[in-house]
Amino acid sequence: MSGAPARPVRVVVCDDQMLVRTGLVTIIGAQPDMEVAGECADGRAAVGLARKERPDVVVMDVRMPVLDGIEATRLLAGSGVRDPVKVLVVTTFNLDEYVYEALRAGASGFLLKDAPPDRLLHGIRTVASGAALLDPEVTRQLVGRYASRIRPSEDGGDREVPLTPRELEVLRLIADGLSNSEIAAALVISQETVKTFVSRILSKLQLRDRVQAVVYAYRRGLVS
Repeated sequence: MSGAPARPVRVVVCDDQMLVRTGLVTIIGAQPDMEVAGECADGRAAVGLARKERPDVVVMDVRMPVLDGIEATRLLAGSGVRDPVKVLVVTTFNLDEYVYEALRAGASGFLLKDAPPDRLLHGIRTVASGAALLDPEVTRQLVGRYASRIRPSEDGGDREVPLTPRELEVLRLIADGLSNSEIAAALVISQETVKTFVSRILSKLQLRDRVQAVVYAYRRGLVS
């Protein structure tokens, strides 16, 4: 006996460029496992629409009028938000300063606007599932460029990190931008074991996803 069909992933699209927004809406709406819950052209409208519709994912532009995507993301997914909404940021530049700020504001990941449709759809599904979407190479570049801003003035050191030596090793590899498969190869363990370690790390440190894990590692001076 087959189970009930899965509920479609509900998506709100926010971009001030009508052509881009229409393209995103068309691509997302054509998927059998997705539906567009709404669209808007500025951050303030995105916040209101997301709070009303409670979508699974908000696809958020960064540079917009009225309220930019960073502030909108902070209002929807920031640390003080009681019932956060998952946000997938789309941007023109992969090393745009605003990308880093959006991740700190609570975004679950980001994509480039020139990414092919299948990557956009994969990104939405990934974020909707509760995982973070960070391309390893972009992660390495991003944290490398902004490491000085992430790291605190005083080094907390390993003593403040409640992880086992193996968990610390995995955390450092996450911060270096390695994917689960790359971590598994580096440590000669299975990907399932890596997933278990990642889950333990996020749970022990009370972090939402890999994005926060990367920032945590840099703030604690665990990577350089």
